Amino acid sequence: MTATDPALTALADGWCALSLLHGRIEAHIERALQAGHGLSVREFSLLDVLSRQNDGPGGRLQMKQVADAVVLSQSATTRLVTRLEERGLLSRYLCPTDRRGIYTDVTAAGAALLAAARPTNNTALREALDAATRDPQLAPLVTAVEQIRGPVAV
Repeated sequence: MTATDPALTALADGWCALSLLHGRIEAHIERALQAGHGLSVREFSLLDVLSRQNDGPGGRLQMKQVADAVVLSQSATTRLVTRLEERGLLSRYLCPTDRRGIYTDVTAAGAALLAAARPTNNTALREALDAATRDPQLAPLVTAVEQIRGPVAV
């Protein structure tokens, strides 16, 4: 394959379209969350991920798992946790079985803010996807995103 190979060009074009779709969605949601709730997309994502933890086996997330879920480095995730902890939205405590482990939980104030922000996030996501369907380059990606279904709770 050469740099001008049609397969590589198509692959690069597809990646650019996917990146464009992601950027537009994230920017739209960011504006809505900031305006309505004083939250960034990353802060919302962190609260959302941590709110889904449970006390069952494997239900508590280690910082690396949290970082992977919010697509940040561990150090950036730790800084984000610290900021939200300072705002009273998160709390940290030592793991009862491994004193080296630190868990992070959403506080009542964090849960209330997340509950208030979730409809804003969902509406902004829908608006961004609807706008993207009007772009012929992005419409097939929106269709693919809409066909993805997460695990169904039983």
